[in-house]
Amino acid sequence: MATLFTGYAGYYICRSNLSVATPLILEEFADAGITKSDMGFVASMGVLLYAVGKITNGVTADYLGGRRMFLFGMFASVLCTVLFGVAGGVATFAVIWAANRYVQSMGWVALVKTSARWFPYYRQASVMGVLSMSYLVGDVFARGYLGTFIEFGFGWRIIFVIAAATLAIIAITSLFTLKSSPQDVGADEPATNPGNVFGGDGESTRPESIRTLLTPLLQSRTFWVICALNFGLTLIRETFNFWTPTFLDEAVGLTKGQSAIGSAVFPLVGAASVLSAGFVSDLFGGQHRRVAVPCLVILVGALALLCVLPVENRPILALVLISLVSFFLLAPYSYLSGVMAIDLGGKKGSSTAAGLIDSAGYFGAVISGMGIGFIAEEYGWRPAFGFLAGIAAVTAVVAIAYWKQAGYTDHKPLATDSEEPTV
Repeated sequence: MATLFTGYAGYYICRSNLSVATPLILEEFADAGITKSDMGFVASMGVLLYAVGKITNGVTADYLGGRRMFLFGMFASVLCTVLFGVAGGVATFAVIWAANRYVQSMGWVALVKTSARWFPYYRQASVMGVLSMSYLVGDVFARGYLGTFIEFGFGWRIIFVIAAATLAIIAITSLFTLKSSPQDVGADEPATNPGNVFGGDGESTRPESIRTLLTPLLQSRTFWVICALNFGLTLIRETFNFWTPTFLDEAVGLTKGQSAIGSAVFPLVGAASVLSAGFVSDLFGGQHRRVAVPCLVILVGALALLCVLPVENRPILALVLISLVSFFLLAPYSYLSGVMAIDLGGKKGSSTAAGLIDSAGYFGAVISGMGIGFIAEEYGWRPAFGFLAGIAAVTAVVAIAYWKQAGYTDHKPLATDSEEPTV
């Protein structure tokens, strides 16, 4: 688990770098006419290719295995990050960033595939809670780490070089420490969730064909509802991941270095949220809705407060509100392409399930770049947060309506051959 945790945290050093460097890029290219909308376009193209990559790489990981894909994604991201650091212009930025996000999409699906083979299903909520902390801890580290260099006066191009070098060190270390399954160390693999959509075939670690891999997932109503929930929650999450430093710089009045470091509060609070959510879910016998539904309702209120309360020159208030959004967003979000994907896909299709669920989320998150950038540029940050509050409200209604109708069962058993698996 330690190698997966550290490795996926490392991925975020070469993902959060654009967010913390965006204020510097906007400043350097102001005379060239590059605006928040332009950088939002760059971010959105990255999210779009990330969503596509979740589909293709999710399926590929179920055939090639998690270890190979996890390592390849890290080394490829190092190369893309170096190339971005020597580039210039919106079009070039967009192409290279899209390539970076595509190879970065290999990381999570490979992590899920590996986790499904290492840990028993009745502990997966806790395990995925811990592993979900990796991208939050990585995000916190990246923002604080790179933000410190910004405070010392380093330019954005050097920031990208530092990010690439750091991930390269982590990738080389992982090459020697990451194992595909317990069989690599002479142990047996644990059983998968009996309620997965493949039934007994879910124990297989390699699909027979694309059709047998995709059909059970696409016929599952639970799968489609999870995709819908992920659409809304990922849109909100990616907005805060990308735009928080710019918001703190422009609307709250912090310096660019302070904004980069302050933006770390979002993943930092989120780490506590997902860890708590995983352990509580296992205590509830896998009934994730007991955590998710209350969180979604409170999330709507937290976003509404960001919309109506004045935060100009009030950094503590702004950071408290961002923390509230993080805590009540990331708990339900962490379930969707983590433990729920493993519950649905078993060992056979876990990375495919995670990839498809994540792709639905990241197709929605395309709006977080161009859409939120346009709203903030034309109307200000308060209307942007009002838009996000509306998205959260619709997502909460979908979750409540579905879970009220479907109900929940415990881990054992989750489904019969004629029933939908419940997660």
